[in-house]
Amino acid sequence: MQSTIKFVAPFVVILFLLFPKVIIASEKEEAVIADAKLSPQTQACIGCHSLFTPGIVQDWLSSRHSKTTPSDALKKPALQRRVSADIFPDELSGYVVGCYECHSRNPEKHKDNFGHMGYRINVIVTPNDCKTCHPVEVKQFSESKKAHAIKNLMENPVYHTLVSTITGVKKIEKGKIISEKSSEETLHETCLGCHGTKVDVRGIKKVFTKMGEISVPDLTNWPNQGVGRENPDGSLGACTACHPRHGFLIEVARKPYTCGQCHHEPDVPAWNVYEESKHGNIYSSKGSTWDFSNVPWKIGQDFKTPTCATCHNSLLVSPDGNMIVERTHDFGSRLWVRLFGLIYSHPQPRSGNTTVIKNKDGLPLPTTFTGEVALEYTIDKSEQDKRLDKMHNVCTGCHSTDWVNGHFAKLESTIKEIDEMTLAATKLMEEAWGKGIEDKTNPFDEPVEQMWIRQWLFYSNSIRYASAMTGAPDYTTFKLGWGELTNNLINMRDMIDIKEENKRKTK
Repeated sequence: MQSTIKFVAPFVVILFLLFPKVIIASEKEEAVIADAKLSPQTQACIGCHSLFTPGIVQDWLSSRHSKTTPSDALKKPALQRRVSADIFPDELSGYVVGCYECHSRNPEKHKDNFGHMGYRINVIVTPNDCKTCHPVEVKQFSESKKAHAIKNLMENPVYHTLVSTITGVKKIEKGKIISEKSSEETLHETCLGCHGTKVDVRGIKKVFTKMGEISVPDLTNWPNQGVGRENPDGSLGACTACHPRHGFLIEVARKPYTCGQCHHEPDVPAWNVYEESKHGNIYSSKGSTWDFSNVPWKIGQDFKTPTCATCHNSLLVSPDGNMIVERTHDFGSRLWVRLFGLIYSHPQPRSGNTTVIKNKDGLPLPTTFTGEVALEYTIDKSEQDKRLDKMHNVCTGCHSTDWVNGHFAKLESTIKEIDEMTLAATKLMEEAWGKGIEDKTNPFDEPVEQMWIRQWLFYSNSIRYASAMTGAPDYTTFKLGWGELTNNLINMRDMIDIKEENKRKTK
């Protein structure tokens, strides 16, 4: 085996050097590669992959990685840099960021490292590998809720119960609905498709490819691009959830379609609300003319209205270069209030790992079922004001101070009103539990409980989103909005009365 590998690797390099037009699909591609400062290892990778996975090579050729060496990246002015490291390993600084430069990092930490055509490579490029050039971004992300997305969902018994109730296969036994445990496959393509799953190595397997039979690591839950993916090197997250491989284009991350993959109705309808909003209307009409690649991003010049990235993480400057807000990869760092996913709104949690939270009732939730906030686990008023100021700075880049103040005053009022509507539904839910009409053991599996879930998870979320993102009145009214909130509350009341009457008749 080793002798074969030692033979194949030099052969690939020779093939690449002697027959470039056989390997390289186009003259343009050949010219780009000829001009690039490729390491010998990456040359070998391209030699085969241009034949067997040409789409990957073409995608990589569209990236800045294929054209820029780390040492050249450092020569840019500070605000224009796309790297946050000050120094790089000697073996990387003189070459562009190619296949080998990414897939060979930190082999001692990678359980997915294996011998391939004479080299040791990792199947998965992880945040721990990306931090070679982007340490600040990785540190920010690692402290965010997104990095802990699996744990926050699956290691919280309340959320875990909700996930299992929704996704478990249902069977009918003696006239009753029985829910079984969710399968890994179902979890992988539902809740954990966005949150991510754990990727581990079961061993080595043989696969049959265009090159013939090769041996590769046998990975669990693969393929996988969940934002909180647990990687074989122990790191958390997938940079490719927002910067898809192998182009990693900032343009893709800045456009709303990327966020819309997971932030979609009915539970997190950010994309749907954005589409209906005036911001989304302008983007749909004029977005094709904007510059989504410039760093720093000039508000009013490179783009005319915000996308998700504008408000939540991009480095923004005015047309004359004055800083508006710094770049961040902690997507909650500009948010002072948490609007979705939970029963009530509340201040943002102090830690991205929300499993550490314990409310007054002993549950791992930031509020009790009646809305009392676990203040010791959420950010204080000073931090809330600091974050709100950051968002104000973003908004006043285009709007007057009075306009912005009016918007946030409206949002604050909406949040309070919607929490009251959720509390009304919770009081009905507690009445059903108190009368024995529903069983509180699992608060998500019976008819009235299912209606209660819709009250806060679908309808309340939609209204708060529409208010925060402004200009989507259909969402706040009838499309998963106030109309549904009110109708759902009436139906909960009726359902409780009917079930109570039926219970009385059966006694």
